[in-house]
Amino acid sequence: MSTKPLNTEEIKKELIAKMPTKVARKRAKAMVPGAEGGDIPEIQANVRTIPGIITQRGCTYAGCKGVVLGPSRDIVNLTHGPIGCGFYSWLTRRNQTDAGPDGENFIPYSFSTDMTEHDIVFGGMKKLAAAIQEAYDNFHPRSISIFSTCPVGLIGDDIHAVARQMQEKLGITVFANSCEGYKGVSQSAGHHIANNQIMKHIIGTDDDTPVEGKFKVNILGEYNIGGDAFEIERILEKCGFTLIATFSGNSTVDSFRIAHKADLNTVMCHRSLNYVAEMMETKFGIPWVKVNFIGAEATAKSLRRMAAYFEDQELMDRVEKVIAEEMLEVQAVVDGIRPRTEGKSAMIFVGGSRAHHYQELFGELGMKILGAGYEFAHRDDYEGRHVLPNIKVDADSRNIEELEIDPDPTRYSPRKSAEEMKKLEECGLDFKGYEGMIGGMSKDAMIIDDINHYETEKIIEIMKPDIFCAGIKEKYIIQKMGVPLKQLHNYDIGGPYAGFKGAINWYHDIDRMVNTKVWDLMKAPWQQGGPELEASYVAS
Repeated sequence: MSTKPLNTEEIKKELIAKMPTKVARKRAKAMVPGAEGGDIPEIQANVRTIPGIITQRGCTYAGCKGVVLGPSRDIVNLTHGPIGCGFYSWLTRRNQTDAGPDGENFIPYSFSTDMTEHDIVFGGMKKLAAAIQEAYDNFHPRSISIFSTCPVGLIGDDIHAVARQMQEKLGITVFANSCEGYKGVSQSAGHHIANNQIMKHIIGTDDDTPVEGKFKVNILGEYNIGGDAFEIERILEKCGFTLIATFSGNSTVDSFRIAHKADLNTVMCHRSLNYVAEMMETKFGIPWVKVNFIGAEATAKSLRRMAAYFEDQELMDRVEKVIAEEMLEVQAVVDGIRPRTEGKSAMIFVGGSRAHHYQELFGELGMKILGAGYEFAHRDDYEGRHVLPNIKVDADSRNIEELEIDPDPTRYSPRKSAEEMKKLEECGLDFKGYEGMIGGMSKDAMIIDDINHYETEKIIEIMKPDIFCAGIKEKYIIQKMGVPLKQLHNYDIGGPYAGFKGAINWYHDIDRMVNTKVWDLMKAPWQQGGPELEASYVAS
């Protein structure tokens, strides 16, 4: 397939040509070319999907329960709503976990109040309280989290009142998330809601448990899809870091409670957990840096950044030794595979930071990115955090509570002095920074926010990528177009793809997908040239 650069303005015109004028005008604002280190254009993001358009997006509930809190293994995550919502969010992302010595792992269970028409008419609060009691009697969890779905918001069940009542009765942490699916423009609103609730109810609630070890860190925005967190944990331990908590892959509620004892927060998925990073810095004095463990070179860069923060020569030397050891195998695999992938092309339209992070892995294979975009990004995810002061807060964003966080009167303790922070910044360590996607992409690449089904088919037809990365909703349609699709929401049966060993897994999988001959044989049913059925209709 061709990777010849095309004029991005012409591609945009073709993508919107058949749309109604008003729709075309709005969609055009969501399409920009890469900046390649130059001036970054403004992109339209975090606005409502146009009614009638088939979007890749999920709902607020999906972001809150399915993304942020769902991967926590010992919190009973209880959906208050019809069974379909709970079933939809059950095990769809392949979040893995190690049950640990206590054996507690509630991820395989789908907890739901299974609301019916009767509950919609007469209210479901009593049913919710009974479900919490039943979950406690059967599993004795350390915490129970409640998630409201659309009908609950419409009928007005006070899930927070039920949570307070049952917390007092059971003596465990019970908290609620008002994350009705319609509450925001996408699942991003659900991320924010979950951030608020774990900050209010869990983070920093245990001052008594000691944390042993040096160089204490948290990872924010890593969900252990396909075992990614296992690989990251292996690397951090090998380097000598002490990982306190991961939000929320392979996590426990107890690790969340002591997360405020870390010396540094590292942020993987910027969109889903940057709120907690900001609030923990304000309340406890823990600085944060953006990291990326997707890609061997990106992993090495992130490890060096983390080691530089601690200013410990022994740690920095150990990190360099680990990188050198791990890169031997990585480089050997790349050298064998790259000749078969060099010059091939890819598109990445997924959620979180994955559309940005995975460009590193494709780059290591010598592949070109023709297009990329997020499902639920805000402008800062595309343009960088420097645009935050200029983003207008709209009515949809105001639906989401903004917590008023102040420095904790007894536990606020800046991990570094202002002088130390300034010195580290002068040495290249960027605190609270994220450059965004646009700046690093080539000028002939298309960046599209909230890409829809029509645009997906059209851009594949125009730019002809060798592989397309998206989710399950897009998978089979794209494959029928003769293009392999790599799922980056749950990796299908693949992974892990994080860290050094994850990168090797990725190289092998992409090599297999882009070089198999089967895609050249794919034809949609209407391209087969088979028999046509004809019929006449006679009115009697």
